[in-house]
Amino acid sequence: MDSLLNFETGITLFLQNLGTWLAGPFQAISFLATEEFFILVLPLVFWSIDSLMGLRMAFMLVINGSFNCYFKMIFHSPRPFWFDSRVKSYSLETSFGLPSGHSQNAASQFGIMAATVRKKGFTIAMLVVIFLVGLSRLYLGMHFLRDVLAGWLLGGLFVWLYMRYEKPTAKWLSTKSLSMQILLSLVLGIALILLGFGSKALTTSWQMPAEWINTAALTGGAVPDPFNMEGIITLGGVAFGFMSGYAIWVKKFGQPKALGSALKRFARYIVGIVGVIALYLGLKMIFPEEPLALGFILRFIRYTLIGLWVTYFAPLIFKKLKLEK
Repeated sequence: MDSLLNFETGITLFLQNLGTWLAGPFQAISFLATEEFFILVLPLVFWSIDSLMGLRMAFMLVINGSFNCYFKMIFHSPRPFWFDSRVKSYSLETSFGLPSGHSQNAASQFGIMAATVRKKGFTIAMLVVIFLVGLSRLYLGMHFLRDVLAGWLLGGLFVWLYMRYEKPTAKWLSTKSLSMQILLSLVLGIALILLGFGSKALTTSWQMPAEWINTAALTGGAVPDPFNMEGIITLGGVAFGFMSGYAIWVKKFGQPKALGSALKRFARYIVGIVGVIALYLGLKMIFPEEPLALGFILRFIRYTLIGLWVTYFAPLIFKKLKLEK
């Protein structure tokens, strides 16, 4: 295993030896597959470009992010800058390495966009972005080649599964009452969280090698904190809020559609994103993080409200302001 890791470390060192001038461009490319980027872009797509694509992206974000966390904790694989002090750390990551979350996000998000648009030129462009995101993770010292390949594979698999089962699942859900759909959304959110804690429980007897922590410090990288559960709580809350809000809207008003002039689409985004930022930052300042159990509950509520805002409350305001058409 170490010999293979040494070989893959050589790939990272080769890329980093091409020059530090690549750090900035690759950091920018890597940002395209982060939570922060999709917090800004996903509402834009849902409100102003293509509501179906936005829904698909949200589901991909939740499912891929959750399973990425599960696999990371189960495999507890190191990052290159934990393994070899020669690797420079050009980013701040504290979780385990396998599979690469950025690569998985890129493959799933840009993959589902390509599957929705279904145009050759757009698909090629999305594949280029997916490749560059994976390459950036190698250069930045965040992942071994295996991590990136696994991320691409899982992301692509989830896109295929979603497109394969979207219609029969939607048809089945349409037969359920609104209260049942909301309950199922809550069950999904809670299940994602419980699976996260279950994955963590499977590794209780495992101890992180001290040399990983020491090597990370030598490279200037972030201190490893791979069992932090905040990400799982976040995704569970987003799943419940987004899906239940969507169900309420469909029952009341029908399928959402991103219609109207370019000016109205832009206005919807500005009004809506102000609400997202207000909830994201405002509730973060108000809600305490300790004790830990209370902090987790409040984090779940916070991201539930953000999900509800995106799929129900913001569109309701658009309707009141006559911005929906």
